[in-house]
Amino acid sequence: MNDELAIEVRGLRKRYGDLEAVRGLDFAVRRGEVYGLLGPNGAGKTTTVEILEGYRDRSDGDVTVLGHDPQLRARELRERVGIVLQSTGIYRHLTVREVLAHFAGLYPAPRGVEEVIELVGLGGKEDARTRTLSGGQLRRLDLALALIGDPELIFLDEPTTGFDPAARRGAWDTIRSLKALGKTVVLTTHYLDEAQALADRVAIVKDGRILVEGAPSELGAGDGATRYRVAWRNGSGLLNQRETDDPTSLLHELTSAALERGERLDSLSVTRPTLEDVYLELTADA
Repeated sequence: MNDELAIEVRGLRKRYGDLEAVRGLDFAVRRGEVYGLLGPNGAGKTTTVEILEGYRDRSDGDVTVLGHDPQLRARELRERVGIVLQSTGIYRHLTVREVLAHFAGLYPAPRGVEEVIELVGLGGKEDARTRTLSGGQLRRLDLALALIGDPELIFLDEPTTGFDPAARRGAWDTIRSLKALGKTVVLTTHYLDEAQALADRVAIVKDGRILVEGAPSELGAGDGATRYRVAWRNGSGLLNQRETDDPTSLLHELTSAALERGERLDSLSVTRPTLEDVYLELTADA
């Protein structure tokens, strides 16, 4: 395996009887990057992540995580990985500090309990019993449990579900701080603005296959060409919109015609497709 890669996947397949949930995925995650796996429900994202985590066996293909085959479930690998699942069960009668101290004892070189509490924004809740925490606070505790072992690689499966907007932004800052510490993060999320803000690269998955992969800011439309949206209001105030892969030529055409008519093009704007635009186009049902 390339030393620069934290994860390498080649020809990954997973079958459940006649159903093939994952159909030959190929991708790699570089050390120190945030890599997003996006796709609709049933796309195969969670199955793929569970195979990478060692929770689920693959049907075919080669998978290497931090130099290990996760299917062998080596202790050394588990000590170097942190996981935030979609939902977890936590001892309801213990305090936040007690839960983290308990799990810290399972790792050879954990982070400090107080440090992790502050990192995930649970300061002031150290002595609160977990059964009294809100949904958003419980997700923060899930994140804290993933970080307490000071892992090299962190899997975040829908980490901000249930967060209010302020809490989501706080969680984003935490994830950015992990990247600054040199951690590798695999993120699955249905919040496309979250992937746009955090991920260095994303893969959009549908029906067990990767449709497109790349930096969120560089992904174009489904045919591989970047489409720009040009919008303006004409002299009567009517909003007009056109899409083009050559905004310079279109702007020249529009402004020249407007000048000939003696009109202004109010609210003229040129925008690139967002990650959400690309996602919706690629995953739309025929």
